[in-house]
Amino acid sequence: MKPGTFTQLYTHLVFSPRHRERLLLPSIRPQIFSYISGIATNLGHKSIIINGFIDHVHILIGQNPNISLSDTVKEIKRSSSVFINEHRLTPGHFEWQSGYGAFSYCKSHLDRIYKYIENQEVHHSTKDFRTEYLGLLKEYDIPFEDRYLFEFFDPDSTAI
Repeated sequence: MKPGTFTQLYTHLVFSPRHRERLLLPSIRPQIFSYISGIATNLGHKSIIINGFIDHVHILIGQNPNISLSDTVKEIKRSSSVFINEHRLTPGHFEWQSGYGAFSYCKSHLDRIYKYIENQEVHHSTKDFRTEYLGLLKEYDIPFEDRYLFEFFDPDSTAI
């Protein structure tokens, strides 16, 4: 970064395993989320909190302005997929679904979003990922077409 450049960029990323498979079991989440935190840190971001549920992940970072958001997500997905597959943390071949959600926050909102990400288990006892994700898109006035959304499935049709 050039001298005299000052930034404060907080980004909340959300994405899901391919076909929104319910593969992020509680027993493997800490290992995966810790690894993702290391990727973000190695890219020069500040890893603030990473958490999720059985079918998606939330990542809150203090963003390094020298690396694009799309390159950040690409590297997080690529490296974590390799890690998950090399350690055989899920049955079969693991991949992240294409696409992601990215939402920016100011410093005064960090406590609220931190708690939101921290409490994913409780949050998803009453709300599925589709409802949560569409709510984020609507809250931030992000226009979308259904055909470009993640593949959402009826949560009752897939066993945990």
